[in-house]
Amino acid sequence: MVPFFEKLLADGAIHEYEIDTEALHSTDPGMLFVVYITANADGLDKANAALREALKSNPLIGPTFGSMVDFSMHRDYLARTTVTYK
Repeated sequence: MVPFFEKLLADGAIHEYEIDTEALHSTDPGMLFVVYITANADGLDKANAALREALKSNPLIGPTFGSMVDFSMHRDYLARTTVTYK
């Protein structure tokens, strides 16, 4: 995931990304959180297009990632803010 997000960062599609785990586990200790920040909906569209292209160009990425992830606990969260990111 890091090379994927680093490319999005270098291209300016995203402003920040994080791959986090909980320091104090209130959920499954194997859980991780992937977060990224875009300036607007265009950045989100670019990130989604890059993900689709990555999956298309390497068909083993999806099954490999899917074999390591339990999607039964999957949640999406989309937030909009007017805060300035520095």
